[in-house]
Amino acid sequence: EVSLPTKSQVETERKRYRRRKAYNKALSGTVYVLTIVAAVAVLIATLILPVLQIEGTSMEPTLSNGNIVLLAKTTQFDRGELCGFTWNNKLLIKRVVALPGDWIEIDADGNIYLNGDKLEEPYVEHKALGECDLEFPFQVPQEQYFVVGDMRESSIDSRNSLIGCIPKDQIVGKVFFRIWPFKSIRFF
Repeated sequence: EVSLPTKSQVETERKRYRRRKAYNKALSGTVYVLTIVAAVAVLIATLILPVLQIEGTSMEPTLSNGNIVLLAKTTQFDRGELCGFTWNNKLLIKRVVALPGDWIEIDADGNIYLNGDKLEEPYVEHKALGECDLEFPFQVPQEQYFVVGDMRESSIDSRNSLIGCIPKDQIVGKVFFRIWPFKSIRFF
């Protein structure tokens, strides 16, 4: 003999079913929203504001190993700005010191002369000629930029023909914001 459920048992089961249905609906809605947010974040990070983690010490003291920065997509730079560019399937960060058509000279002490005037570089702690194999005076080719790291002794950059001047089409963007570590957050 099968006993029928009581009215209160049926009501309890209905409530449990409605709660489960509401929970499943909320969960699927949340997953949907999170998927959309993640897709939009990936699109923004890829197309507009690439995110990059710094590896190495060539930009110290400005940027250190492990820092995370945002780049703004652009190919227009002013002297002194930090740019990200592709080289050998890597994304490198260096400082733009000369624009297309500028004349560069670097003395044995690492002082840079731009169009005949000594460049003031408060962001460099120790100047050095570094890994330089260029003949001076050197003119930056059209549609290219002369870039150097802030750690001049160890940075391999436009001073060396291995990297050379950076063509506009290799430039990913301008470093404009450090987001990590939190104690060092700043705009550039």
